[in-house]
Amino acid sequence: MNPSVSLWLSLMRPGDWIVTALGLMLAGVSYPLLWHGGAADRAVVRRDGAVVAELPLNAARRLSVPGPIGATVIETAPGRARVASDPGPRQYCVKQGWLSQAGAIAICAPNHISLSLAGSGSHDSIAY
Repeated sequence: MNPSVSLWLSLMRPGDWIVTALGLMLAGVSYPLLWHGGAADRAVVRRDGAVVAELPLNAARRLSVPGPIGATVIETAPGRARVASDPGPRQYCVKQGWLSQAGAIAICAPNHISLSLAGSGSHDSIAY
């Protein structure tokens, strides 16, 4: 063991260990309770930054959105949404799969289309 670590450990008293353990338990318990995206209730589809459609996530739907290089197909199901197909060459937005957390986003950059989920209790590091 590194000499500086063993010196540091020898200075720890029983109260220090209790405070450290309680701090780790508090962090472990608070993570799933406080740092989640929230439930999504609608899908927002944008083309060139302008909102094209807002789809509620309470039923299955399909929407075809025309873009500069072709049509992007958005699919919704109860509680989730995805980009089903896109004419872009790399298919990154399709590979995102189903989005279900508020604040999640799939961007089809070559076709200028984006899909984001909105809902209650969502925030990201920029807006918070």
